[in-house]
Amino acid sequence: MGALFAIRGVQGHSTARLIMATPLRIVIAKPGLDGHDRGAKVVARALRDAGHEVIYTGLRRTPEQIVRIAMDEDAQVVGLSSLSGAHGFLFPRVCELLREAELQDIVVFGGGIIPERDRPQLYEAGVAAIFGPGTTSTEMVEFLEGLGD
Repeated sequence: MGALFAIRGVQGHSTARLIMATPLRIVIAKPGLDGHDRGAKVVARALRDAGHEVIYTGLRRTPEQIVRIAMDEDAQVVGLSSLSGAHGFLFPRVCELLREAELQDIVVFGGGIIPERDRPQLYEAGVAAIFGPGTTSTEMVEFLEGLGD
């Protein structure tokens, strides 16, 4: 799979990002003890239907397990879903572990019930985008297609 590096802005930050060819390999994960996975499954199906390779991890994964799965699956993108309020710890922890594993080129996005006031901290930690209730699958697909810009 070919890749190029480019500088692109993500939520006001200029960062070097690995530009990815499609279809993307995307891991969709449910970190923590949150047992509600309907939204994650809908996202996984929508991204699959858009032509991407999607790996759904199932419920109750630790950040360490998510990073290991992303590594084992040679993922380019990790999508995290949280409805339990634990996003403030779990999302940054996944980003931190990806950097420690020298996988900082993996793009991380989040979704679920994430208040606006919590989002700046998540962006600072490395989350590239957050999709809340009401986000359409088209918006998520456009975000992924925009990774190549």
